[in-house]
Order: sequence, then structure tokens, then C-alpha cells
Amino acid sequence: MAPSRTRKLADLSVQEIRRRYLGAGAPAPSPQVLARLRRDRRSGVKALYRTLKARWERDKEERQRLDALLHFERVLWKTGVERVAGVDEAGVGPLAGPVVAAAVVFRPGEDLEGIDDSKRLDPERREELDAAIRERAAGVGVGTAAVGEIDRLNVYHAALLAMRRAVEALPEPPQHVLVDAREIPGLRLPQNRFDRGDGLNFSIAAASIVAKTHRDRLMCELDARHPGYGFARHKGYCTAEHQEAVARLGPCSAHRLSYAFLRELCGEFSELFYALRDRLEEIAGHADLERLEEEVSRRRDDLAEEEQKKLRLMIGRRWEALAAG
Repeated sequence: MAPSRTRKLADLSVQEIRRRYLGAGAPAPSPQVLARLRRDRRSGVKALYRTLKARWERDKEERQRLDALLHFERVLWKTGVERVAGVDEAGVGPLAGPVVAAAVVFRPGEDLEGIDDSKRLDPERREELDAAIRERAAGVGVGTAAVGEIDRLNVYHAALLAMRRAVEALPEPPQHVLVDAREIPGLRLPQNRFDRGDGLNFSIAAASIVAKTHRDRLMCELDARHPGYGFARHKGYCTAEHQEAVARLGPCSAHRLSYAFLRELCGEFSELFYALRDRLEEIAGHADLERLEEEVSRRRDDLAEEEQKKLRLMIGRRWEALAAG
């Protein structure tokens, strides 16, 4: 007897059609198959058609999205540049923990459904894609910059250092590097920078997933070493929970002690700063805010430079809030 796949759709039962196109490992139906299903008058087939048509539309949108993400890699692959590395970092914004960068190289013609800017993905999906990237990529490199390096160099330059280390950690040197928002110093390789590259470029997006997932794991390890701060939950970012923990416990060795905000949280700024800050929090009108702004300017010699900067920033935000209100 001939295999059922050779039989016409009209000769198949609804259950047979369902198994063929919705069963485990079933291929997506072609537009021709969808057209035949649309013409079928059976109510069960019509319902199946609507399901398959919606899936086909989603698959088409994903294919178009991946095609756009892969545009620059495909241009390079066509010119004979095979080892194209996407590079991105995670952890510039937090108060604690290292900066982590990743470099990812895919073979020409490779793609992977679901790749996107790590910030658009939930933790479970990032974990799944991290495993898939490491399995499918031609090379993955990870580099870190420790808290001490962040404090010594500043976080921007520490991130660049982590990115260079990630590229150097690849199993084979790349021929071209695609970077999110900057260029990496110290690399004798052609580079292209992309503003918001983790949402525009396939390899950079993959690197953002690897970097974020790796850093999250490191922060969970730090949580076990430094209980009480909640690192496993907020990953070192400046949440209300994290601020309260620092104010209560003081900073630990995982904190970036060069950050002025930590010293503010720990009460290390001047009494004048805290008095002016408290007055600012109570201000509700333009006249009072103008008077406070004038006092901050008049007493600038009594305030450290970082205290002045923080007060001016807070005053600016209050002016914006009053204008919006």
C-alpha cells in the first residue's frame, strides 16, 4: 500500500491531516497545501486551516526578522569573510559584580530561530538559546572585567577590556568583528559598530544572550558568597531591595566602590548634602525649587563635586516632573 503522504488531502480524514501537519516533527505546510486546506469544506479542516495559517504567518514573520538580522553577516560571507564575530557585553549598569562580554561566530549560512536582544527575552528563554548557541556556533568566547578593574579603569573602559578578552577567547581568531555601540581597542581586526546592535544584528544579539546568561550565573554564585544582598534576584542592579541592603549591611567586596551612589547610600556624603536632598524631596512648587537651586549654587564650596553633580541631577529631574505635572 502506498504511504499516506502520497494520498490527496481530500482523501484523508481530519485526524490524518492533523497528524500530518500538527504532529511531532511535522513540517510546516506550504502555501499550496494551505490553499487546498482552505478550499476543503469540512468544518474540522477549516479549523485546522486557521491554526496552520496562523502558524505559517508567525513563521514567515520570524523568517523575515532573521533575514534582517543576518543581513550584514551575509554580505561578509559572500565576500569570502567566513569568521564573523558578534560581540556584546552585560553588566555596565549595576552597582555590583563584574562586566561580562561574549563573542560568537557562526558558520556561513547558519541561523537560529528565536535569536534576539537578550533584554527582550525572559530568563528561561535566554537559557534555552544560550545552550543552542553554544551547540550550533563555530566559536564562543567569554571575557570578564572584575570589580577591581571597573573601579580602577571606570566601567566603560572595563567593558571594552572584557570585550577584547571575549574575542581573544574564541577558539579561532575571527576575520571581522561586529560590535554593539563601540569599537574595541587593541584588536588588529576590521570592526563595524552598530548602535543598538543587539536588536539589529544576529551575531551581536547571540553574544548579548551568552553574556547576559553567563553574568546571571556569576551573580547567583556571588549571592551564595554574600547572602543578604539579593544578588540572585536583582543581579546587582540598583533596585529598591538592593539599596536597602547596602544601607543596612554596607557594601561588600562584590560592590563597585568607586561609584559615588554607594557612598551616598552608606551615609558617607556631607550632612549638608543630605539636608538639601531631604528638602528637595519635600518640594512641590516652582518657587521653592528655584530657592533650593540658588542655595545649592551659593553653597557649592561646601559641597564635594560629586555631591553637587547629584543634587543638580535631582533638581533637573524635579523640574521635569513639575513641567510634566
